[in-house]
Amino acid sequence: MHRTLNLDDLIAQKAKKDVEKDPEMTNESLYDLIIPPGTVVSIIYDIVEEFDLEPITRKMPVSIANSEEREILVLRGPLEKVQAAEAFLYDEMKSWIENQ
Repeated sequence: MHRTLNLDDLIAQKAKKDVEKDPEMTNESLYDLIIPPGTVVSIIYDIVEEFDLEPITRKMPVSIANSEEREILVLRGPLEKVQAAEAFLYDEMKSWIENQ
C-alpha cells in the first residue's frame, strides 16, 4: 500500500531536523510564500525540499463565503529562496494544469 502525502508529516519532519541556523538570520529577514489553497501537495513537497523552506501555517483573512479567517500554508525562508520558490511554484502549477 502506498503512503499518502501529508503536510503535517512534512512540517513535523522539518521541525525535527537539526539544521544549524545562521546566527545572523532573524525573523525580520525571513519572508513567507503563501501557498494557494488547492495547490498540488507533491509540488509543495518539491518546493520545501528543493529550496529548504520551512512550512508553517498562518491565520489570514480570506474573502470566501462564510469565512473571515482561515489557516493558510506558507513556506518561510530568505527572500532569494522564496522568490525562486514562487517562480518554481507557478511554473509547476502551469505545467500541471496544462497536462490535465
